[in-house]
Formats: sequence, structure tokens, C-alpha cells
Amino acid sequence: MNTNRLFPQINGLLHGGDYNPEQWLDRPDILEKDIEYMKKAHINTVTMGVFSWAVHEPTEGNINFDWLAEIMDKLYDNGIYTVLATPTGARPAWLDEKYPSAMRCDEMGVRNHHGLRHNHCMQSPEFRQRVNIIDTALAHRFAGHPGLLMWHISNELGGYCYCDTCRKKFQQWLADKYDHDIEKLNKAWWTTFWSHRFNSFEQIDPPYKNGENCVLGLNLDWKRFSTWSATDFMKFEIETLKNAGAKEPTTTNFMEMFYDYDYHYMKDFIDVISWDNYPEMHNNWQTDADQLLERSFNHALFRSMKPSQPFMMMESAPGLVNWRPYNKYRRPGVHELISMQAIAAGSDTVQYFQIRKSRGSSEQWHGAVIDHIGTDDTRVFKEVEKLGADLEKISQIAGTISNNKVAILFDWDNRWAVDDAWALSNETKKYDRTCMDIYNEFMSLGVEPDIISSDMDWSNYRIIFAPMLYVLHDGIGEKISNYVKAGGQFLATYFTGYVNKDLLSNLGGFPGDGLYKVFGLKSEEIDTLYPDDKNSITLLNKANASTIEVFDYQELLRDVTAEVIATYNEDYIAGTPAITKNSYGKGNAYYIACRTNQKDLEFLYKEILEKANIVYTNLPLGVEKHSRYSGADAYDFYLNCSAESVSIDNVFGINMLTDENVNGHLSLEKYGVAVIYSSSSTSSTKSSTL
Repeated sequence: MNTNRLFPQINGLLHGGDYNPEQWLDRPDILEKDIEYMKKAHINTVTMGVFSWAVHEPTEGNINFDWLAEIMDKLYDNGIYTVLATPTGARPAWLDEKYPSAMRCDEMGVRNHHGLRHNHCMQSPEFRQRVNIIDTALAHRFAGHPGLLMWHISNELGGYCYCDTCRKKFQQWLADKYDHDIEKLNKAWWTTFWSHRFNSFEQIDPPYKNGENCVLGLNLDWKRFSTWSATDFMKFEIETLKNAGAKEPTTTNFMEMFYDYDYHYMKDFIDVISWDNYPEMHNNWQTDADQLLERSFNHALFRSMKPSQPFMMMESAPGLVNWRPYNKYRRPGVHELISMQAIAAGSDTVQYFQIRKSRGSSEQWHGAVIDHIGTDDTRVFKEVEKLGADLEKISQIAGTISNNKVAILFDWDNRWAVDDAWALSNETKKYDRTCMDIYNEFMSLGVEPDIISSDMDWSNYRIIFAPMLYVLHDGIGEKISNYVKAGGQFLATYFTGYVNKDLLSNLGGFPGDGLYKVFGLKSEEIDTLYPDDKNSITLLNKANASTIEVFDYQELLRDVTAEVIATYNEDYIAGTPAITKNSYGKGNAYYIACRTNQKDLEFLYKEILEKANIVYTNLPLGVEKHSRYSGADAYDFYLNCSAESVSIDNVFGINMLTDENVNGHLSLEKYGVAVIYSSSSTSSTKSSTL
């Protein structure tokens, strides 16, 4: 048994999803049939109670969980476990009627009306009082239930609240952060500009839409506070459950690269990372393979938050979603591909929204395992059933983890600050896209990166790529220096090290915080190119080297002592360095001073991988490779994300889905998946991660 398994009660991977039996309490025949269908589909877990508050407590103080207990018991008797949610993602009407402070205020400070989801003020004392009561009652009734796997805190936490309660909390948060010294805040925010100085913390408002929004430190601290506020609410719910006797692990479902909150901060307060995965397949602006690479990046982001254990794919859609401009069904085979990608990237679960379709309201046409037709012979049901059987074939993978040696830095602070900076172009900054393009290039070489923050532990990584690291937190310059000195390969790009954590410009040249010594250069200026501007770079010391196009941004470097790899060809910076490498201690610091297509830099990726002793291979277009490990056992996943058949060489082991021996050559049909098991003595791929 793998010691990293999330749920020892289950012998294998979790397969299931959101189940809402409260919508069918008047149809016991349907509830009975649901269990029959779940067992046929190899479903072993459900998530219940996410939006059940109005059924749990139809009127204030009238709490009854008998219906839930009966269903939970029956599921457990049939081998189906429960992830139990606190119901705070949506509130009953009686609560908002009596306690209007529970409803949040918008960015104009206007109180919202009852309705929707996530419309609650997380700092409202009245709301928290009702949350405490319902969560305590849930824990008293269900903590320790043999069928209970874990607690699901609320649902997809998100959004900002601009009410007076939150305004005062924000002022207190700022006072604590700046040691109750308003002059520290004024200096950090540079408020002498435009006479925006404050005399007290009580003068500071959130960045209302009709108020202050030009103080960049205020904007960034508001986002940091909002992350703190959501985390504080999440912690409040967790503490309430534990104070009432709950000992089961906790999670809350994150939402891909969600913009509002810094998930790197929130991750430390939950036991298991989970997220909701809804790829937009078969669209008309990118290939399916490119869309799945975006999903892969997100899997890597959440896997890397707790790298010593698997994560959970808490939601996905069997068939389709219903909330996009165009809601297209997954083509045959794609459901298994999407699901296996999650397992390949480190998830121990495939879970859906939802098990049975809602008969009415806004999600009545959202995909589900059981459709309105109510049978088990639909295409979607059969695909879910097949996946369930395949997950059982690879059940021994549960608890295995990735062991990647390449990482990409992705900081929420940096993301917010880059977008908010009055610099470059609002149309082409594309920080997220830049990070994903770098990830994609490594993946094309069969090397899977982790996605980490600048504050996390770097000791496991031989290569770190830090695109557009505009903001340097305290100590990060020294951390980069020590990493390279110790033998690490570190890559940075244009727009690196321009400001400190307070968004004040680093003086003395960029990159700041002493990094000009590590990279052997300074950036004098960064130029923004119009779409029709042209420039290119040429590689030095490369026979028959072709030119590489430059677009969007180019930096003029000075005081360069590093080795020059490429120079600009045109414009006023012709002949100056564009790509450099600086030997520093036992490692190397690379600097890419312009934006190019990452595929044009493949030579550089290969050089760095070789220096780091990481094996790579050029995979066929549209193929992803992921690996998981447990001791001497290796599990290599090959995913054909294209609509064409592919062949892959140098693959050895046993395909766990077919029990076939693979001795060097693997063929995959369109959307095909293979899971190759090998031991350390026979795997030809294990060396790439040692």
C-alpha cells in the first residue's frame, strides 16, 4: 500500500462526483435506481450537501439531517463513500431576509440582492453565526461516520465584498501589516504622488469603482486582503467542524488559474488540494491538444502545491457544460482522455458535476452521468462506465506521486502586479500565456515541469524558469543567487526584477535585489512593439543558424559581462545582446531579453536539460507524457490529445490498460491513452527524473 494514499478506506482511485438527492426526495424509485447505476459505472464516492442548506434548515433553527443520514447510510452499505460539504456556497432566502449583512456589496458599495451563489460577505458576524450553527450540527451528526471520507468546505470560493464590515476589516488588516504606522504605508504605497497621502488607516477605502484605483499598492494589498478574507472564512469553517469533533481531512475546490485569490496562500490551511476542471474542447480557435495542454498546466499548478501527496480533480463534466457561449459535447473517447490526464498529472480522483441531471433551473442541461432519459445505455453513461473499469485496472497507482526536476515560477502577486502596471501594453502582457507557452515547450520534449511560487521550496529542482518575474518578494534575489551558486540552471526573461513587494521600483538597475551580478547584465530600457513592428535575433556560434522573430517586447541590455548567445538584428538596438548565459558558482543564469516563440528556443531548452542531466525526447505533436512513482515502480502515461493516430518510440513496459508488453514501440489511436508500468531496473524513462 502506498503511504501517500489520500483515503486508505478505498482500495484504489476515487470515481464519482456531486450528487444531489435532496432534489429527488419525493422519488424514492429514482434514488434506488441511482445507486444501481452508480455501482454499474464503478462509482465509489459521491459529494453531497454542497447546496443543501435550504433542505437542512428550511426555517431558522429547524435543522434536520435525517434524509441525508438515510441516503449516506444506504450508499455506504453499497460500497459508496461520501465527501460531505458545508452548505455555505448558497444561502436560503430566510437567512438573507433576516440577516441582510450576509449579502455582499459590489464595487460601488451597493448591497446585492438575495440569489445566485457565492453572494455572501465572508466577514459578516451574523452570517458566521448561522454558519457556525449549521456546521456544528453537521459535524455532531456525521463526524466519524464510516462512510465519510472528508469535508468539502463551501464551494468554489470567489469574489470581493466592499461592504462597511469588509472596509473596516481591510483597514485593520493594513494597520497590522504596517505595524500601525501610517507612514510605513505611505512610503510603501508612494502616496506623495498625486497628493494621495493618508493621515490614518481609517481614511483608506477599498478600491471602489468610483473611488481610488490609481495607487498600485492599494490595489495589490486589496487583492492580498481579499485572499486573506476568503482564507479566514475557510479556516473559520474548518475550525468549527473540528471543534465539533470532526477529524476527517478537509479540502475546498479551487478553480483553475483563478484570478481573485492567491491559492499559494490558501493551500497551507487545507489538508488536500482539489480543483474543478472544465476544458473547452473542440473549439474553433485552438486544437484539442492545445486546450488539453492548458489543462495540464493547471493540473501541474495544483499538484505542485502539495507535491508529497496526490491532489483531487473534484469536478469535471461528463459530456458537456451548459454555461459557455457554445456548449459542445465531448466527442467519443475524449472523456477518458480528459480524465486520464488528471490521473497522469497526479490526481487520485475523477469526479464529476454531476451524477444525475437537475430537472430544472440553471444547470438542468449541464452534463451528468445519468441524463434525463434515465437509462444506463446512453453514450455518456457507457463512457463513464468504461472509464470506471479502467480506473480499477490501474488502482495500484493510488498514492503515487510525481518527482519532477523542472519548475516554472508562477506568483499571484506578480500576475496581479504585471496586469496593473501602467507599462508595456495592456493588450500583449499575457503573463499567464507566457508561463503556459514555456510549460508547453518542456512538455513537447517529454519533460513535465511543476508550477511553483517564488516562496516555495526549490531544493528538488535542477531547472527553474521564471518568466516576467516583475515583482521580487523579500529575499528572492538572494534565493536565486544561492540556487544558481549551488548548481541550478535558472532562466529569466524581460521584465524581471523591476519592483519590490510593495511595487516600488528597484533602484540601481534591473533586475534588482543584486540579480544583475547573477545574470551579468542590466536592463536599461524595455521597448513595446506594435503588432506590425519587426525585429529578429541571430544566434552566435551556431552554424547555419536562422534568425528568430521578436515580437511584443525587447529590452536594451547594458553592462553585459555574461556570454552572449544571440544579438538583435534590427532597430536601434541592433547588435546588442538578446540572449545571454552567465556562469555563476556551479550553475548558470540565462536571460532572454525579448519575446519570441518558445519553439524557436528549443535549442536552448535542450542545452539546459543536458546541463541538468535530464533526459528528453521529441514527442509526436499532440502527445503528452506524464509520470508517477512509488519506490522502484514507475507509471508512465502517454496521452494522444490529437485526432490522428500516432507512434511513439523508446517505450518499454506493460500497458496496464491492455496487459500487453510494450517493447520499444507504442501506437495510440486518436484520443488514445496508455499507462506503462515498469520497475527501476527496466524503465528507460526513470533516469530522466533521478
